[in-house]
Amino acid sequence: MTDDRLRRQIEFIVEIDKLKSVLRQTTLVDGSRRENSAEHSWHIALMAVVLAEHANTEVNLLHTLKMLLIHDTVEIDAGDTFAYDEVGALDKEEREDRAARRIFGLLPEDQRAEFYTIWLEFEARETPESRLANAMDRMMPVLHNYYNHGGTWRRHDIEITRERVEKRVHPIDDGSHELWTFIEELLDDAVGRGMLTP
Repeated sequence: MTDDRLRRQIEFIVEIDKLKSVLRQTTLVDGSRRENSAEHSWHIALMAVVLAEHANTEVNLLHTLKMLLIHDTVEIDAGDTFAYDEVGALDKEEREDRAARRIFGLLPEDQRAEFYTIWLEFEARETPESRLANAMDRMMPVLHNYYNHGGTWRRHDIEITRERVEKRVHPIDDGSHELWTFIEELLDDAVGRGMLTP
């Protein structure tokens, strides 16, 4: 008979397959379709491996990777809230916390506690690892939108200005001043090319 710990771990692994069905607002760089949350998590984890050397302070990369792979699992229940959806943002924290407790609750107690703590750490943005992880999370949609000619910046009825984007992605600077400078230059260029409203 299968050990209860292993059974619970497998149940969690099967459950998180649902993240592959959660569509985000951002489209792929080629604009062919919307990305899903599992793809997003993989992509920003690999970004962290490549770009960790640009962090403001030294980070524990393994811990950062755990954070990036865990942070969006809550979207299985809570869905992906569009970054500029002010109404959706009103109860986002509550929806996501409820989802974190349910989904991580599938795991054995020690892993449940570890994953929930890591998820809270990401949300709080107070450690070097969480600041770098948030920088990756905020940077990727900018890259997508820039390289697919405005993407979600232009597709919605909501007016998305450079100022709004800059406010949304400013936590990049907390993780890496160098990456923030790069993103500011990208946003300036996006405005100059008409992809983003000044």
